[in-house]
Amino acid sequence: MSFILVERPRENVALVTLNRPERMNAMAFDVMVPFKESLEAISNDNSVRAVVLTGAGHGFCSGADQTSAGSPPHIDGLTRPSIALRSMEMLDDVVLTLRRMHQPVIAAVNGAAIGGGFCLSMAADIRLAAPEAYFRAAGINNGLTASELGLSYLLPRAIGSSRAFEIMLTGRDIDADEAARIGLVSRIVAQEDLLDDTFDLAQRIASFSRPGIELTKRTLWSSLDASSMAQHMNQEGLGQLLIRLMTDNFEEATLARREKRDPVFRDAR
Repeated sequence: MSFILVERPRENVALVTLNRPERMNAMAFDVMVPFKESLEAISNDNSVRAVVLTGAGHGFCSGADQTSAGSPPHIDGLTRPSIALRSMEMLDDVVLTLRRMHQPVIAAVNGAAIGGGFCLSMAADIRLAAPEAYFRAAGINNGLTASELGLSYLLPRAIGSSRAFEIMLTGRDIDADEAARIGLVSRIVAQEDLLDDTFDLAQRIASFSRPGIELTKRTLWSSLDASSMAQHMNQEGLGQLLIRLMTDNFEEATLARREKRDPVFRDAR
């Protein structure tokens, strides 16, 4: 059985499903290695304009597999310290791969997002949640730190530092209602409608200009690293000028509004 399912439920949309429901899609290396490879392949598939990520069964992802995690690749001859470093690097790279993808990634959080699963959801660009979804920074509950896979970077930027400190230091559960209230997810969608609503959102995004969407994703992420507003505004402006001068998208959008039709962006001039 494949632990990663890749489907094309709608035009220009790829659905990636973590498919280990009997373990609540835990992050064993047998899951994470093909997951990263699938993300890289999808990122380079120019027919895909938006990506949806979800989990099979009742959970999104329960984090580290504490009973059968397996081994990372390419560790022959290494000692335990080096294996630990390679393991951390491999898992970190999954999160960074989500961030680097050319397409926006929407997490359809259908259930528990615990530990590393919480981190995976935060690495997505947008999160929608079923009422059954909940989030937990579980490292602190396991005698470790709650800081892993970019969570201590991403969470305070998404919901503010005070809430992030409290959530990560207590290890408590955040249910879907609270997640929506504090901005951790965009909205709550009934479980039976979650994927269809996420596909609708993905298709809306996919209908716009390809470089427009990709540059918007890039600048949103780069804003988290920006050293100053002025420097970031310069980067925003360069992206806007690139598309304005190199395509006829703006003229097409104006004409389409006048003609009361949907625009067709060629991304060319």
